[in-house]
Amino acid sequence: MKQTVAILALQGAFAEHEQMLNALGAETLLIRSHDDWEDFASRFANGERVALVIPGGESTAMLRIMCDEELLVPIREAILAGLPVFGTCAGMILLARNVVNDSRERLATMDISVLRNAYGRQLGSFYTEQTVKGIADDKALPMTFIRAPYITEAGPGVEILAVVDGHIVAAQQDRQLVCSFHPELNTDTRFHKHFLEMF
Repeated sequence: MKQTVAILALQGAFAEHEQMLNALGAETLLIRSHDDWEDFASRFANGERVALVIPGGESTAMLRIMCDEELLVPIREAILAGLPVFGTCAGMILLARNVVNDSRERLATMDISVLRNAYGRQLGSFYTEQTVKGIADDKALPMTFIRAPYITEAGPGVEILAVVDGHIVAAQQDRQLVCSFHPELNTDTRFHKHFLEMF
């Protein structure tokens, strides 16, 4: 059965995720409304091999649209029911149980604390390469950070996958995968391959 990945396409870098996942052989569909979600959720309920990507972008804008489209609660319920999910940058903020400098309601399904815009204006965007546990153990993975958050605290069930300059920038908890950077903006597909292997 072919894998299907829904991409939350409310705002941000969803098209780049779509291109990378299609190149890896996955079927993709874009979620822009509650109706889109209902169609996708029926596949999950029927036991199909499906997953969700929450891309980078502006987390406050994405959260507002999710609430307007009545997506916040059903997405949260699906993730808690076992739907695999991959959140990059803003996606990581939305999945975090706690955001140090933002008290707004969010999906809050992953046992991590996150600091928004953690690198400040001076290092708002930068590029580095780093090994990632279980994904890029031997050959460093390219990492593009754009006004990125990082994880300040991880619960006991969270596996830390990558650390840059002493800060946690990638982690996994069961079927939830997050990173501070944008793997979809480079040509290295290993992070997305790992996600596809999760379901």
